[in-house]
Amino acid sequence: MEQFNINRRRFLKGATATLALSALGASGLDFIYPAKPLRVALIGTGWYGKSDLFKLIQVAPVNVVALCDVDEQMLKGAGEMVRQRQASHQTPKLYKDYRKLLAENQLDIVLIGTPDHWHALQTIEALKSGANVYVQKPISVDVLEGEAMLATARKYNKVVQVGTQRKSTPHLIEAKKNIVDAGLLGKISHVEMCCYYHMRNNSNPPLQAVPEYFDYEMWTGPAPMRPFDGMPHVRWWRAFMEYGNGIMGDMCIHMFDTVRWMLQLGWPKRISSTGGIYVQKEGKSNIADTQHAIFEYDGLNCVWQHRTWGTPADPKYPWSFKLYGEKGTLSGSPMSYDFVPEGNGTPIHKDVVYEKEKYPEDLQEPGIELHAAPATRLHMLNFLEAIQKGSRPVADIEEGHISTASCILANISMKLGRPLAYDPQRKIVINDPEATALLKRPYRGPWVHPLA
Repeated sequence: MEQFNINRRRFLKGATATLALSALGASGLDFIYPAKPLRVALIGTGWYGKSDLFKLIQVAPVNVVALCDVDEQMLKGAGEMVRQRQASHQTPKLYKDYRKLLAENQLDIVLIGTPDHWHALQTIEALKSGANVYVQKPISVDVLEGEAMLATARKYNKVVQVGTQRKSTPHLIEAKKNIVDAGLLGKISHVEMCCYYHMRNNSNPPLQAVPEYFDYEMWTGPAPMRPFDGMPHVRWWRAFMEYGNGIMGDMCIHMFDTVRWMLQLGWPKRISSTGGIYVQKEGKSNIADTQHAIFEYDGLNCVWQHRTWGTPADPKYPWSFKLYGEKGTLSGSPMSYDFVPEGNGTPIHKDVVYEKEKYPEDLQEPGIELHAAPATRLHMLNFLEAIQKGSRPVADIEEGHISTASCILANISMKLGRPLAYDPQRKIVINDPEATALLKRPYRGPWVHPLA
């Protein structure tokens, strides 16, 4: 065995990063990697897929051997970018079909950055091929997909890290350790979470011909086939429930997952939600522009609110969570946190950590979220440590499943107009056959829905 610490030492400069890594349970500068670099593939070479891959390249000796995408132009561009970034300067093999990629390569890690409707099938097949998986959130588009993903990870004893990197965000790790765990909030009896970004695509493009370089049939896969009205993978797909779960599945999962981690919460006892398209009715999008949801626990409600119109309730925290305790309030977001104590205590503020000087190549990455880059790097290190030790990562597939499924159940509650209580052992909604039937979406043939 040979030790590879160069990138890790580079990453861990500074007290904040060291504190963050310590809080995640990492063991210092002692990772031992195999003598050969880890063999990596990426399925889905769009914006965030490439971003995740580049953060992995920055913190570990890896060999990116294969890339897959149904957009030939995007795939070729990604291949050249990876060639420039990775140490070997080799261009990865390029594939249009992820099944061929998995069959022809023996991989240590597969990163999945495809749209939500593909996460389940690709994760399950990657696990069966012998790889560990880093999959973007939400893990699935229906609850039973998530159950199947969890069962497969456990059956093959592989590590699955979910891209809920708020758990690896240095200032939020600090807030959990020094404020929540230290008891500065006292008893916490209410949580509010929100997103007020104007992020819902409300356009109305005309139908058009599918470009020759884009395989729309394969892109659609198990989802319903919509008439082609533009390149869906350039964030247009998020406007449709056919491929995801709206703002709830895209943005609530991050904040709800963070709150569950901070407060050590499992499955909610009951979930209810109301909402719909109240304002932005002129476009094609069918996701809710306004939604309210309640995730109930004993003595605690976690309340979500999103609007893709109007102004945020707190302009400083437009996408955030707030923990209300008897001794004070903690507001947190990807950009900062603020603790405001009751009475005459001292407020505490902390901003996001940037690493632009340490990683100048970040500045050349198109569309990069600079504030999220340190969190993703730390998330990758935690993933690698879990692979090395055979342990569960901080964003283990089970935690990703609970957070994802809870948001999906909120959407089902909104659709049916009543509260729901999910039983993960029996995989049913208690005393509600109609809701139970909605735990599994129909698949478009020839694709077959996975079973737990």
